[in-house]
Order: sequence, then structure tokens, then C-alpha cells
Amino acid sequence: MSIATRTGDAGHTGLMYNRRVPKSHPRVEAYGSVDELNAALGLARAHASAAFLKDNLLLIQKDLVVLMGELATGVEDLARYVQDGFELVTPALTEKLDRLVAEVESQQVSFKGWATPGATVESAALDVARTTCRRAERRVVAVHETGQLQNPEIIIYLNRLSDLLWLLARWVETRQEP
Repeated sequence: MSIATRTGDAGHTGLMYNRRVPKSHPRVEAYGSVDELNAALGLARAHASAAFLKDNLLLIQKDLVVLMGELATGVEDLARYVQDGFELVTPALTEKLDRLVAEVESQQVSFKGWATPGATVESAALDVARTTCRRAERRVVAVHETGQLQNPEIIIYLNRLSDLLWLLARWVETRQEP
């Protein structure tokens, strides 16, 4: 079986449970943006020098797979999705981010005024991930506005994640200061 299935050649793609939608569908835009975020986090993780950062970014990437799966499932199939044993985004996932924010903030992160990305490759990669996260959040809000998102925790999770990524970039810069 080839990766080139040709099923998308006409501009349509499949959601979970074989539902076909245009590739421009807001749901596809949303989970595609989260996929871009996951790739940006992978780049940030590849540049990370601290095990603390590498380990936490990997955990977040794994949580984003849960988030993408839920986004790739139409509301009409969500009950089946859960029945089949797939996880949903819960407040517990957001609480993990809240705990991480508190942990990083307790480490005397310094920043003055508006942050300008690019102080280091490592922090710049985190800032790219942050801005990608904000775009993904906007795409998810667009799905929510159509009434096709039953779980607003996804929006909360992405909002918190973008805050965390900003903070982690400043944490990296603080560690680099002489």
C-alpha cells in the first residue's frame, strides 16, 4: 500500500469514520494548523538544550495528537469516537500546562517589555511555535463559531499553550544571559 492514495486529488480529504470534506473545510484548517504547531514544537524540541524543555515539549506533542484526533472527528461521530476508546481534550490536559507555567514562573524568568524573537535559535523556535499555536487557536475558534465544536476545552488548551510557549522562550533567554 502506497502513501500516495490519490483519494485527495480532487481537493477532498477524509475525517474520522470516512466522512469526506473539502480540504478547505474549517475543521481541516483547524487540525492542519495544530499539525503545523506539532511540527514547530518538534523543531523547538530538536534545538532544545535542556532535558526539562525537551521532555515537556514531547509530552505536549503527544497531547496535541489527542487534540488533532478530536478535531478530525465530526460532531455527528464524536460519541462513536469516545466509544471506540479515543481520548478527548479535558481540563486535566490544560491543568498540566497550568502546573508547568507555575513551575517555569517560579524559576525567576526575566523579561522586559515586549519580547523580540531571535535572541537565540532555541527561543526563536519556541516563538515560532507560539505564533503557530495562536493561528491554530484562531482556526479552532472559527470551527467553534460554526457550531461544529462541542468541546471548548480545546480553545482553552491552545490559549494556555501559547502562553506557556512565550514563557518558555523567555526562560531559555534567561538561562542564556551572562
